[in-house]
Amino acid sequence: MKNHMFDLFQVCLDAGKEILDVYAQDFDVEFKEDDSPLTLADKRAHQAIESGLARIDSSIPVLSEEGRAIPYGERKRWKQFWLVDPLDGTKEFVKKNGEFTVNIALIDDKYPVLGVIYAPALDTFYFGEQGQGAYKLERASEQEITKLDDLLEKSILLPSVKDKDAIHVVASRSHMSKETEDFINELDGNVDVVSSGSSLKFCLVAEGKADYYPRYAPTMEWDTGAGQAIVEASGGSVTRHEDGERFYYNREELLNGWFLAKR
Repeated sequence: MKNHMFDLFQVCLDAGKEILDVYAQDFDVEFKEDDSPLTLADKRAHQAIESGLARIDSSIPVLSEEGRAIPYGERKRWKQFWLVDPLDGTKEFVKKNGEFTVNIALIDDKYPVLGVIYAPALDTFYFGEQGQGAYKLERASEQEITKLDDLLEKSILLPSVKDKDAIHVVASRSHMSKETEDFINELDGNVDVVSSGSSLKFCLVAEGKADYYPRYAPTMEWDTGAGQAIVEASGGSVTRHEDGERFYYNREELLNGWFLAKR
């Protein structure tokens, strides 16, 4: 964690400032070829993150939702790369409900080994690294943090809560599918369903506030890498629906299959 985490915290705060500056204004919404929304905040956050990651280590390539399309012939040679969603939950951003995030993961040999998620409107920073644990920092931009030790000292180790009286399932606020509903209905016991936007669903699993996050609907690699790193660092798992294997990255097709995150 000492290698990158403090610097990534600063990069996320910088991106968050760009996002909130647009959030406070009236802004236009464009639509990409897949009909997903795009705003000036997506673009400005991407630029801030790309510049920040280059300062951390310019030798590590970046795969970002808002960056250039990189052919698999080039990507398949990567052993390590940054996987970035500059503004995850653009639909939530447009609705102005606060449930949007900055996602950055470090992928090493196809698996996420480090992840950070920052929710600018909530001013909450989640981070985790393989073998080092997962953490949550509230009022992130208000804290006096000048080094990694400060970041760790002021953060809460995850999972921080665990309710034994009910099974908690977190589902997408914008993408609830019939298969997800079927998964919920098949659980045995008192089931509480919580809706949340963006990668905050992974964070609820990492915190212990949710036992399951079934995603039986499309996502992209940059939607899940950081969340998976944090869930796994907290002691949970993210597995493929078809065979129960650990979710992996840098596939030829960047569209994810179905998965289940759980504690």
